[in-house]
Amino acid sequence: MQIIEVTGYAVRSAVITMRRRGTPLEFVIFPMLHVASPSFYSQVRTRLRECDLVVVEGIRGKSVRVSALTLAYRFAPRRRRNGLQEQREELLLPEGVPVINPDVTAEEAIADLKALPRWTYLLLMVAAPVMGLVFALRGPRAFLDEDLVVEDLPSTLRAELLADDPVGHAMTHRRDRRLLDALGEIHTERGGEPIRVAVVYGAGHVPGIVSGLGDRYGYRPYEAEWLTVLVPA
Repeated sequence: MQIIEVTGYAVRSAVITMRRRGTPLEFVIFPMLHVASPSFYSQVRTRLRECDLVVVEGIRGKSVRVSALTLAYRFAPRRRRNGLQEQREELLLPEGVPVINPDVTAEEAIADLKALPRWTYLLLMVAAPVMGLVFALRGPRAFLDEDLVVEDLPSTLRAELLADDPVGHAMTHRRDRRLLDALGEIHTERGGEPIRVAVVYGAGHVPGIVSGLGDRYGYRPYEAEWLTVLVPA
């Protein structure tokens, strides 16, 4: 199943609705990119208005190291000619819809990265700002990279290698586990209600979310809607 599609002319995100037989609750998964066109965030916001609860990603607390890592995607929107925006809660979350954030703290996130070999951790901290500058200079066309494709199961050898990347594992494993525990609580407490629960998380987390909801709680993908993330000029 495709989650993020990259073609020669556009990047698209598949909004996935997951259902469980005999349970009226629906989980609606929104695979996000931290930088996109304004219209993408507007489309997501419109659909979140139709949901009864939003579960949103966002490392809690402040950290100089976390801020350094986010430079990888914070530079690109600062060049106005790129026509891009950084993902921010005020662009996404509609008023009146309850929001919960089960994500990790900044301290926990950095602790997971420090568990990597020291040279890997140091290289990551140095590379993030450099990658941000590259994205900013290349503009939207930098996103037309096959490595940005996300699928529930890797379809190429390179995709398999990327999926096994220890850095990616360190950045997602604890956070995915924390999220799935929170979704399990929602299922237990409100599974009998006909509600739509939006899960707004980075696309890299979505394979784990989809498999976890299926393996743990019996939810399966029912339908998907493509949203255009960006179309480079």
